[in-house]
Amino acid sequence: MKVRIGYGLGTRTRLHDETYGAVVDSLESLGFDSLWLSEKISGEAPDPLVAMAYGAGRTTKLKFGMSVMVLPGRNPVVLAKELATLGTMSGGRLLPAFGLGAVDPIEQQAFGVERTERAAIFNETLEVMRKCWTGKPFSHDGPRFHYDGVVVQPAPKRMDVWLGGIAPSELRRVGRLADGWLPSFVLPADAESGRVEIERICAEHDRSIDDDHYGVLIPYSFGPIPDVLQRVLAKRRPDLADVTDLVPDSWAALQDMIRRFVDVGTTKFVVLPLDEPGDADSWIAHLGEAAGALKPLEVG
Repeated sequence: MKVRIGYGLGTRTRLHDETYGAVVDSLESLGFDSLWLSEKISGEAPDPLVAMAYGAGRTTKLKFGMSVMVLPGRNPVVLAKELATLGTMSGGRLLPAFGLGAVDPIEQQAFGVERTERAAIFNETLEVMRKCWTGKPFSHDGPRFHYDGVVVQPAPKRMDVWLGGIAPSELRRVGRLADGWLPSFVLPADAESGRVEIERICAEHDRSIDDDHYGVLIPYSFGPIPDVLQRVLAKRRPDLADVTDLVPDSWAALQDMIRRFVDVGTTKFVVLPLDEPGDADSWIAHLGEAAGALKPLEVG
């Protein structure tokens, strides 16, 4: 079993200057597996596609993913071309992960998709993109997109699509469409039962997900958890008495949570600091501590 640990930047990150480059360089030098970029059009978080390309251009081993990029509202052929190019130029270090988009009026205006239409558009968009990545001419006649003889090059050698979510509809989507699963704000028991359901759906569709493609994104905070997040978590998980069950508050707690996820078969981890360090020096010091605490947990 190969256990790997990467880092994530949330939608509230302000890493859109030279500090981002220092973080990328540090993650590479410390041997972390990957860096995952969140998307929020109306926030200060950098555009994930641009940030991944910038990061991939200054590294050789670090992988890059999105946590997550919104699909509904995008041109599937253009996006497939962009991702195929980045995946090929980076030597296969791209880990594409997609979502429906935030339930946020401003974000929904930006993408121009009604909330009730998102799921159907998501499914069709991903179907078109997978056809693009074959590198062969294809046709498609769907409710929203129509193509005849379109071909997209370069054809990536492999393009594994990661999806998140823990709701029943989201687990069904993972089982039908995904190559990997990366939920957030979940417990090991959730990951274990979710995997059982995903594998059941996969079997119904005569497909499978690799054992090392079951992961989890773990936010952590060594300071007070923001009130807005506490309210969200309380509404999302009223069964939990303490939000630190979902958000570790120390390196030791984060280590323990990762070990418990490994015990139920989870092997890919993205840890995300809710209280991000400030300047480049603070980030480098923090990541050095993280490497000392987390890298020994990697296996294989």
